[in-house]
Amino acid sequence: MATNVSGEFEEALKRLEEIVGKLERESVALDESVALFKEGKGLAQKCERLLKDAQTSIEAAARGDSPATAAAVPAARSAVTSLFADVQPDDDPDL
Repeated sequence: MATNVSGEFEEALKRLEEIVGKLERESVALDESVALFKEGKGLAQKCERLLKDAQTSIEAAARGDSPATAAAVPAARSAVTSLFADVQPDDDPDL
């Protein structure tokens, strides 16, 4: 499972870097800039979630929790996050 999470993180980070590079180097139309910004924001949140899940697992392992217990919190958080992934607030304060 660690390889899958690591690969997921690396893929999201790589795409985020591509978006940042495109916005910095190229002249991008406003509509595309907004779409790229939203995609990047989502990717940044995903990376942050994956890092927090990894931190939780490490802390649980350091406490001596069983592997099943250590994996339960990140798995539950991931499941809840997936359920609400498509929910978008009406107003985005970052735009």
